[in-house]
Amino acid sequence: MATPRRPIKLALPSHESTIGKFLTQSGTFKDGDLLVNKYGLRIVSQSEGGEAPPIEPLDSQLSLDDLDVIKVIGKGSSGNVQLVRHKFTGQFFALKVIQLIIEDSIRSQIAQELKINLSTQCQYVVVFYQCFYVNGSISIVLEYMDGGSLADFLKTVKTIPEDYLADIWRKLPIVLRGLIHLHHEKRIIHRDLKPSNILINHRGEVKISDFGVSAIISSSSGQRGTFTGTFKLHGERISGKRHGSMSDIWSFGLVILECATGNFPFPPRESFYELLEDVVGQPPPSAPSEHFSPEFCSFISSCIQKDANNRKSAQELLGHPFLSMYDDLHVDLASYFTTAGSPLATFNSRQL
Repeated sequence: MATPRRPIKLALPSHESTIGKFLTQSGTFKDGDLLVNKYGLRIVSQSEGGEAPPIEPLDSQLSLDDLDVIKVIGKGSSGNVQLVRHKFTGQFFALKVIQLIIEDSIRSQIAQELKINLSTQCQYVVVFYQCFYVNGSISIVLEYMDGGSLADFLKTVKTIPEDYLADIWRKLPIVLRGLIHLHHEKRIIHRDLKPSNILINHRGEVKISDFGVSAIISSSSGQRGTFTGTFKLHGERISGKRHGSMSDIWSFGLVILECATGNFPFPPRESFYELLEDVVGQPPPSAPSEHFSPEFCSFISSCIQKDANNRKSAQELLGHPFLSMYDDLHVDLASYFTTAGSPLATFNSRQL
């Protein structure tokens, strides 16, 4: 009888490496700075755990193909804003998609917005990551602020207590310091400051967004002479007079007053002429003294003055007593935004 053969064992030579050493837990093939998965190839710097490092602003390797659309989070007349997630890093972004089949004036505003986004990278302004032009559309990759806008927040809470308002405008990053950065360092007027253009997130951060109708102050006097944008603005602009950075202070005061009272300070009007009569012919809005502290009323008055020369600058407003009168309360804006408003997404710090 023949002796049964023993099974043959196959093994790689000891000097060979198995494919497993090149694979991360996510199924990504990595060797040195080369990273490849089902979404494609990317060259990355070395990072602990073999994962791609977070995307940085103006990353030349970021592409639209790297982004998965999760849902539409905003719509406008010329496009929409989508919540997207980066396939390699898991980061979330807001993708602003603008269709360019529109009139030339809107195209000019978009071009202006792109120029301003490139020049205003700072902690007080929503981060601009990258921009693409594909098939007649411009796609702008922006920081995702998961709390939405102050306008969204106000729909839920109706009003914001003045101690929280003091913290919102005083803490870093805040709107006042953002205005200082725009006005004095970048010589930019926002020109459309309102609750829907001020965004918040679950970390308690507040940032300025949307420079679609902003203007770079190019003249030596720092003035602009055109009328554009929304009607909810200062007297010198709505009446066609020249205006500078102090126009943003007027709008800033209106934003705070609206947050405190729950209503826009001027009544709704159907025509430009009715609004013109209200803004130019009536006394400037003020905070009701029976409902708010003298410091708050003074702060509002420092912003909303018909004569731009009588308004305080953003730098001067930082020293106003209203912004320091609630220091001992230790307001937690992160907790307030998360619990008082709409439920926010809970992403980790790496993703956001």
